[in-house]
Amino acid sequence: MEHLKSTEQIRIDKWLWAARFFKTRSLAAEAVDGGKVHLNGNRTKSSHIIRGGDELKIRRGPYEWVVVVQALSAHRGPASEAQLIYEETEDSKKNRETLAAQLRLQGQPGLGLRCPASKKDRRQIVGFKRHG
Repeated sequence: MEHLKSTEQIRIDKWLWAARFFKTRSLAAEAVDGGKVHLNGNRTKSSHIIRGGDELKIRRGPYEWVVVVQALSAHRGPASEAQLIYEETEDSKKNRETLAAQLRLQGQPGLGLRCPASKKDRRQIVGFKRHG
């Protein structure tokens, strides 16, 4: 863990990549520039410098993390190491778990549908489209 530093400054997109919130640095930069990441409550640019103690709100799909930067890292290491450079707030954990439970109960759309359509179904669809 020699690459964890507290005195250096690092770009927000590079930190998000190293903390394993995004698979690539370019995806992290897109998310920041697209308004999916807020630094201390404000929208920011991907080139913005972050410091220890900054609060980040990260939105990916339906989920949202609120984390406090504990350390800075420019290197992407194992997930166990990446979790040491930030601390997620209790409210954030609770909200994500609640949302995950709701999504599980909701089920996936289209589960009751038969896919792919059979040859007979396709003929009926084509006939309906042609003749109304």
